[in-house]
Parts: sequence; structure tokens; C-alpha cells
Amino acid sequence: MSNGRWEHFPHEADMGVRGIGGSLEQAFERAALAMTAVITDPAKVAAADRVEITCRAPDDELLLVDWLNALIYEMATRKWLFSRFEVHIKDHVLTAHAWGEPMDNDKHQLAVEIKGATYTALRVARESNGEWIAQCVVDV
Repeated sequence: MSNGRWEHFPHEADMGVRGIGGSLEQAFERAALAMTAVITDPAKVAAADRVEITCRAPDDELLLVDWLNALIYEMATRKWLFSRFEVHIKDHVLTAHAWGEPMDNDKHQLAVEIKGATYTALRVARESNGEWIAQCVVDV
């Protein structure tokens, strides 16, 4: 099974985030990490405290957008960044824990603020090699 990874892909003025993993949950976790990496280096974000997040959607693609937007909401309201994620998905209901810490401009050297996850380039699918892909464009 894959350890999973994340990557960015260019999209006009915005940024694409892609999570790749051996399971649907791992792909969602890596997509969240890719989103953090748009803002700052995830290695600089301590997994100090935990937040619980629950989302529901009619399908996996909409669930990905809801998940990323829930994280964006938590970042905006708490003024936090997250670097570790544990996702569970059953019947299009996502329950997750996100670990992070308060934003610190000196420590985190914030690059951009993410306004929201969009439906642009939205894709959640299992590839022929068995890996899961979870991707969309985030509005920066």
C-alpha cells in the first residue's frame, strides 16, 4: 500500500491541490496537507492540538470540497494552521481530526491566504494502479 503523497498543479491565478494515497481517506488527508503547503511549509506547523471535523455530501467529490472548506473555515476562525490529519469516510460522511497550532507569522512565513476550495478540476477517483486521487483548485 502506498504511503501517499501530495502535489500542486498550476491553474491560472489559483492553485490546484492533489492528494494521492492507498485509500480514499489517505488521499483526502494528503489533499489537506497539499492545501497547508500552499500557505506555508507543513514541516513548520506543530501538531500540538486537535480539532474535530465532520462533513456530509452526496458524493466523494463534493465531500472533498466540503472537507477542504471546513479546514479553511477552521483556519480562518481559529487563526490556526494544520499539519496532520486523520480521516474516516463511511457512506459519504467524513469524520476527521486535524492537528495544528496557532498561526505565527515569524515561524510559518505565510505565503497566501486561501479563500476556498472550488469545483474546478474537481476529481476523486481510484486509478488503475489502485491509488486514490483527490484533487481540486483552491482560490487564493
